[in-house]
Amino acid sequence: MQGHPRAQVPVTLGTFTQLYSSTPRGARLARRLVANRMDVWGFAYDSEVSEAVTLVVAELAANAVRHGRVRGRDFRVRLVLREDVVRVEVADGRADRLPVLQEPSDGDGGRGLLIVVALAERWGVVPREDGTYKTVWAEIPVSKGLGRMADERLPAGN
Repeated sequence: MQGHPRAQVPVTLGTFTQLYSSTPRGARLARRLVANRMDVWGFAYDSEVSEAVTLVVAELAANAVRHGRVRGRDFRVRLVLREDVVRVEVADGRADRLPVLQEPSDGDGGRGLLIVVALAERWGVVPREDGTYKTVWAEIPVSKGLGRMADERLPAGN
């Protein structure tokens, strides 16, 4: 008789969290530091995974600055590297303005979430219960065997 199968808890191989000013400069810095973190984790700058994660962060950070900015509040980027996915989380100060997926207009803008949807396996929004922040998250799949995993380059605590 077989026992009941149990869901396996995903193994976290690394995390990265950083606050940025809610400015275009902060969004650019977020993109650059995420690209660097992906390289540290073993995903070369020009790899598909690194480019996808960096692009998703760039789009979500730009949205945080453009649509989620509240004076005096920064935005936060968090990456969680697991065996099969990189979870990107961008939290900004406007819990009352949730992102809406829409067809792009002829003018500038409107394509950011479409890019996120195209690159991510899943995505969503979680407003904080106190109404002060919201987190937009996306999960980008990682092919097995790509990058250096935890025991090769990740120091303890990263």
